[in-house]
Amino acid sequence: MKLALILNVIDPQIGGVMIMGDRGTGKSTTIRAIADLLPEIIVAQDDMFNSHPSDYELMSDVVKNRLEEGQSIQTIPIKVPMIDLPLGATEDRVCGTIDIEKALTEGIKTFEPGLLAKANRGILYVDEVNLLDDHLVDILLDSAASGWNTVEREGISVRHPARFVLVGSGNPEEGELRPQLLDRFGMHAEIRTVKDPSSRVKIVEQRSKFDSNPYNCLEEFEKQQEELKNRIIKAQKQLSDVTIDYDLRVKISEVCGKLDVDGLRGDIVTNRAAKAFAAYENKEHVEVNDIKQVITLCLRHRLRKDPLESVDSGLKVSQVVESVFNLDELH
Repeated sequence: MKLALILNVIDPQIGGVMIMGDRGTGKSTTIRAIADLLPEIIVAQDDMFNSHPSDYELMSDVVKNRLEEGQSIQTIPIKVPMIDLPLGATEDRVCGTIDIEKALTEGIKTFEPGLLAKANRGILYVDEVNLLDDHLVDILLDSAASGWNTVEREGISVRHPARFVLVGSGNPEEGELRPQLLDRFGMHAEIRTVKDPSSRVKIVEQRSKFDSNPYNCLEEFEKQQEELKNRIIKAQKQLSDVTIDYDLRVKISEVCGKLDVDGLRGDIVTNRAAKAFAAYENKEHVEVNDIKQVITLCLRHRLRKDPLESVDSGLKVSQVVESVFNLDELH
């Protein structure tokens, strides 16, 4: 789970993470903690879409127009937005709608941004995503894939950037997500309750320690947190220089073919994730081991399965990976 989140932060185009697991296993805690590992971002001041001051792909039309008119853009640093999407959210709240107050008091049509606008260049978290309305999940996945949100409402037409890492969590006991929606998430992590008594005791002790004095606890781990933060920033910068050999790309596609994975999303995401992992490990070339570390996270939710079965635990993927990436074959 932690690795999947870190890799999506290094390369948001991996396509988000779906985290399914038992209740009380710290899913939400881990997801909310990832925001603290991210460096501050520079945004255009007084802009409702967290627009980038110089990158056109991450900029709203208002900022673009101001730039084209030769105006200077004031900037401010902000923390990476971490937006929670509540289960009861309406489509208008998610996408944005007409500002009713301004329409009534001033008689002008203006756009009131939704959660997708606030999440631009940040993280959008949906707890219990398997209980969210399917059409809302569709909207989220479409925006996450295209990086844009288009709103057509009562004579208003607005298109704004919506680049975010989509993170969903849920408990499989409450129902699985539809396969075609599940396939749109880049990675899938499965969390099981720890069975080892000594590990459980360690978790309980850490939790009690944090409850009794949170500040001391934060101080204790500050150095490790800073190291991880710097490692992520370095990997983000190095990502564009990482290469993956043709024969390894062929092997990834061979694994997807043998597992009968529908479509090509599995191939694309595995290639991206392997590069992100190599950058995280401070390498310039993807190696077999990098692929092995990420491929189960990328493929386990894409396998065709019996309707009565839950998502593959990863055993099937591991077996095929071992047979295809036979080390003797590579040497």
